[in-house]
Amino acid sequence: MRHPAVVTLTMNPALDVTADAENVLPTEKIRCRAERYDAGGGGINVARFIHALGEPVSAVFTAGGSTGSRVVDLVNAAGVPNTPVRIGGSTRESFTVNERTTGKQYRFVLPGPVVNTAEQDQCLDVLRRAATSARFVVASGSLPPGVRPDFYQCVADVCRRADARLILDASGGGLTHVTSGVRVLKPSVRELRECVDRRLENEAEQIAAARELIVRGMTEAVVVSLGAQGALVVESSGSERVPAIPMNAVSGVGAGDAMVAGMVVGLLRGWALGRAVRYGTAAAAAKLQTPGTSTFQVTEVDRLFDSFVDARSDDVTIP
Repeated sequence: MRHPAVVTLTMNPALDVTADAENVLPTEKIRCRAERYDAGGGGINVARFIHALGEPVSAVFTAGGSTGSRVVDLVNAAGVPNTPVRIGGSTRESFTVNERTTGKQYRFVLPGPVVNTAEQDQCLDVLRRAATSARFVVASGSLPPGVRPDFYQCVADVCRRADARLILDASGGGLTHVTSGVRVLKPSVRELRECVDRRLENEAEQIAAARELIVRGMTEAVVVSLGAQGALVVESSGSERVPAIPMNAVSGVGAGDAMVAGMVVGLLRGWALGRAVRYGTAAAAAKLQTPGTSTFQVTEVDRLFDSFVDARSDDVTIP
């Protein structure tokens, strides 16, 4: 077995529960059916999607209580090598309801368990050992209660010492405490606003803010998620907007993680960042067609990518 080229870190995983209901109404009992259970949380999703794309990957994540044991079982069943770090609290659940009459999706996300200082240090120790043979580390998702605000900077320091490149897709306050050591930062526009403390009302302002993070030395490149409008790819040498691939979504859960997975696979192949983001966009589009946070078929990702690259006239290069 090959050493994993990628290690993912998930500090706040979840057991993702997805179900269908005819109508979602206040005060009523909502009768659900067609429930499914997936191992979730940013880094776990990224690991499952990279595995589906055929690259060696290993997942490091916290796991506590019966919910955490269920997540471990599901990650094992997906065939992803993993190192769970046992914690005293119980891994959270996330619940998604698909309303059949309207096609709307309702997502309920819990904050997660408290992770104490000793458990945080154990996570960094496990990551330190795993990162020594990896080319990329993907740290993804929110930080659970109790985790020190600069934890992701600690992760960046571990990656620098291990000579592994860090891809950071974080949400919440953990992102604002990162100062250096990131290869690619993937914020949403909201998260980018939090980093620079400005409104960023148009694309030019968003690009300027991303370049500011690069100039600060926080990251080498920024990929700003724009949802249905695609993504902005910002490097010191220039910027471009990569459009999304229009899709009728079955489930939007995990699409951003699929984008990160595809992007990392592209970087593993030695592609330029813009091309890697296009592959990530194809992976996200393929994910939109699957239920819950289930994985896609690699043949569908490749088909979408090939058609996407053939129709690049929509891409906008920005000086």
